[in-house]
Amino acid sequence: MAGTGVFAEILDGDVFKYYSEGEWKKSSSGKSVAIINPTTRKTQYKVQACSQQEVNKVMEVSKAAQKLWAKTPLWKRAELLHKAAAILKEQKGPIAECLVKEIAKPAKDAVTEVVRSGDLVSYTAEEGVRILGEGKFLMSDSFPGNERTKYCLTSKIPLGVVLAIPPFNYPVNLAVSKIAPALIAGNSIVLKPPTQGAVAALHMVHCFHLAGFPKGLISCVTGKGSEIGDFLTMHPGVNCISFTGGDTGIAISKKAGMVPLQMELGGKDACIVLEDADLDLVAVNIIKGGFSYSGQRCTAVKVVLVMESVAEALVEKVKAKVAKLTVGPPEDNSDITPVVSESSANFIEGLVIDAKQKGATFCQEYKREGNLIWPLLLDHVRPDMRIAWEEPFGPVLPVIRINSIEEGIHHCNASNFGLQGCVFTKDINKAILISDAMETGTVQINSAPARGPDHFPFQGIKDSGIGSQGITNSINMMVKVKSTVINLPSPSYTMG
Repeated sequence: MAGTGVFAEILDGDVFKYYSEGEWKKSSSGKSVAIINPTTRKTQYKVQACSQQEVNKVMEVSKAAQKLWAKTPLWKRAELLHKAAAILKEQKGPIAECLVKEIAKPAKDAVTEVVRSGDLVSYTAEEGVRILGEGKFLMSDSFPGNERTKYCLTSKIPLGVVLAIPPFNYPVNLAVSKIAPALIAGNSIVLKPPTQGAVAALHMVHCFHLAGFPKGLISCVTGKGSEIGDFLTMHPGVNCISFTGGDTGIAISKKAGMVPLQMELGGKDACIVLEDADLDLVAVNIIKGGFSYSGQRCTAVKVVLVMESVAEALVEKVKAKVAKLTVGPPEDNSDITPVVSESSANFIEGLVIDAKQKGATFCQEYKREGNLIWPLLLDHVRPDMRIAWEEPFGPVLPVIRINSIEEGIHHCNASNFGLQGCVFTKDINKAILISDAMETGTVQINSAPARGPDHFPFQGIKDSGIGSQGITNSINMMVKVKSTVINLPSPSYTMG
């Protein structure tokens, strides 16, 4: 159970504490933030509403702890990360329970997220030891006009305090994907979890606490974005920001100043289906890509661009599979569960109404109860409909029929998003040509978009983000290069 057993110390009455200086604390504000269960639409948990003064203290402590942590041997950092990973996987039950109740993630998927997170932490420890244990040795005479009078030694050193802000849909996995690279690289971490998902994140942080990391190295502050959001992202103590979410990220990037940014801000991932595609394979991947976790994934298939000649057959195959999707509470491992909030459900409904008014074909009857929206495939969608461009983040998928490959590429590239896309064809030459033409960070060939495996590079262009993620890329993003140049009194050469 959440907040019991080894997690008992993180709960005070009915309010979960925040984490600072290696201790679980109550906020001096005396206020809390309610977390609404998307299924019951009632308050499930409460977390501390931290103040700006408490944020200041966290930053002060983080900076001091980082200085000591940077002197900790790399093998020791890795050892602690492996220990945290093991505890995280041991405690998958209580953490998964939080994910079910906070974000309506199906129970089986919730457990998978926690286990995957433990694996990510372990892999990061191993990768960090490999890539941070190496440096470069350069000699001056490779550049014209120089003798060999300078030896340059380069190494990778930590940035300082990393601010990590994960989204509601993967509040554990997308938190550790920031925390583990930051820690192995010698940084300290300040985590600001999303409101929906905060309690799961607090439980995850406690696993790092139990692993025995130094006090002050890891902090987790909860509270209202209006109170501490801008205060955190513009804080002079922050040396790097890793953010996953939506439009807020664009605002952060404009305010952050001279701070390295790693941002993933959503997508409108296009699925281009050619005439020679295996339609059964396409249908399976459209269901997996468009409707898993009720479509609440940045890498969900968000628009299907299918050649007119095979559109009818594909739509029929997808319709048959949609009919088999189970709809209900996450505790029952339903395929389609309530979306995260009433405001999200209202936004999705607005897109559906717009499509209906403009003549889209509804392959199923639109049905909604509270935050629960039944899966909906919209055929004959046109570019003048909002659903053709906007990201629903729900179980609603538009199909646009196209008459040429160029038309599909044009629609994909006209989007302000550019996270991922996918192409289905048996012709590898066409697949590569289309992949090269698509303005997205990743293109999947004959598979739905996906962020993992977690060591693969993951990045977006345009409004989809800044920088690249994936374990190796994240480690490299959270360090800077330090050069030490040895100047010799006369040129030095090896034996000739």
